[in-house]
Amino acid sequence: MIRKAPVLPLPYQVKTMQPRILYVEDEVFLAKIVKEGLEGKGYEVRLVTEGGSVPQAFAEWQPDICVFDVMLPQKDGFELAEIIRQNDQSTPILFVTAKNETEDVVRGFKVGGNDYIRKPFSLEELVVRLENLLQLTQQNPRPTAHAEAIQLGAYTFSSSKLELTHAEQGTVQLSYREVQILNLLCAHTNQVLERKQLLLDVWGDDSFFNSRNLDVYIRKLRSYLDQDDSVNILTLKGVGYRFSVG
Repeated sequence: MIRKAPVLPLPYQVKTMQPRILYVEDEVFLAKIVKEGLEGKGYEVRLVTEGGSVPQAFAEWQPDICVFDVMLPQKDGFELAEIIRQNDQSTPILFVTAKNETEDVVRGFKVGGNDYIRKPFSLEELVVRLENLLQLTQQNPRPTAHAEAIQLGAYTFSSSKLELTHAEQGTVQLSYREVQILNLLCAHTNQVLERKQLLLDVWGDDSFFNSRNLDVYIRKLRSYLDQDDSVNILTLKGVGYRFSVG
């Protein structure tokens, strides 16, 4: 006689948390297939078919990750990312694009995107990219409100507030990516930080597109820090960076 495993009473059953995806796609047939496929993989999916409804859906749904088609009615995926990033720097955004132009991919990263996938794509590839972004989010959580500010010459860097403040020039609001990179540089002050390691820590891979994106962020950080000659981000060609203070 085979005994069945006892069923735990409801208060003691363990409920696993399913990742919540805000999926924005105006091609109804494709959207239906992808939504059902992701739900079959264990995700909770909220589908929105036009850009104008996304800000409200994002606020209500509070997703763990966003999947935005680039070409959308009312507001395109890039515009949506810019809106989201005004108040939220940490929720991963994956762009879906039918375009092959490098400029579009670079623009996606610049407005706050974390990854992209080109049409046509397989569900398996999409899931791998989603899981990678979710894992990176867990490894690099939003800075806590209790994080202490760091003094960098004439600057005060607060990762919790996403701010870089100069004693005389005022405050610059940083993006979440800028905070991640500056945190890593600070952790390796007066040491060599390998470029590949920085790319892996921030983006999860050292692809060409992520490498170009890193160049953009390094230039921006240098421009923020150019009011104090004692604070420098030195490029070591073929190796990485050396962040020096004082």
